[in-house]
Amino acid sequence: MNLPRFYCREALAPGAHIDLPEPVARHAVRVLRLPPGAAVVLFDGRGGEYEARIERIERDRVVAALGAWRDVERESPLAVTLIQAVQAGEKMDFTIQKAVELGVTHIVPVDSRRSVTRLSGERAGRRVAHWQGVAASACEQCGRNQVPQVAPLEKLENWLARPADGALRLMLAPDAEHALADLQPVPNVQMLIGAEGGLDPQEEEAARSVGFQAVRLGPRVLRTETAALAALAALQVLWGDFKGGNHV
Repeated sequence: MNLPRFYCREALAPGAHIDLPEPVARHAVRVLRLPPGAAVVLFDGRGGEYEARIERIERDRVVAALGAWRDVERESPLAVTLIQAVQAGEKMDFTIQKAVELGVTHIVPVDSRRSVTRLSGERAGRRVAHWQGVAASACEQCGRNQVPQVAPLEKLENWLARPADGALRLMLAPDAEHALADLQPVPNVQMLIGAEGGLDPQEEEAARSVGFQAVRLGPRVLRTETAALAALAALQVLWGDFKGGNHV
């Protein structure tokens, strides 16, 4: 039986008794209707997971008793950073949720010239915090115990000016000379995906100038919300943990 899984930001320890974070407590009691004594799994993003039980439910708090720590990880051997131009509406939430399920390691939201949604200041900070919550919820669902970090929002041109970290840098183009499958496997990839309308020519040139190479996933133009997920799935099949055929 798959037990309910909950993310707690505070460091956990075997034998501890903790108040569940308010959103977690609300979901456990009001949505899942878990009673006292119910078994759950808790994780804090620092690796592994904890057996736990709902110890008591009060009006404004839910207390859980932690049991043993289990050294369980479901991370891919392939480290992928997704540099995603901000998408309009709920597309960004969808992309982040599914990217986490597909094993992305880091998510870098960037403001590109063709981004429809413009965010700055406090609004940008709130949105990034929301996206981090989406990532944590996706980990609860898919079984990951390490939560991918969502970086602060910045302009694409500023991010491109940062020093490279040695990763293979890729972006998609249906007319690219090489297919993704033509490349040699590597352990670390940065994948740049444009917003609605893609990257503009100046952004593409700027990306190429700092080591990004265009690859194709087929002859068709993919929507922004499709492109990242198709690329991540292809990377996991070719070089990651889909390769062995042990996953649903």
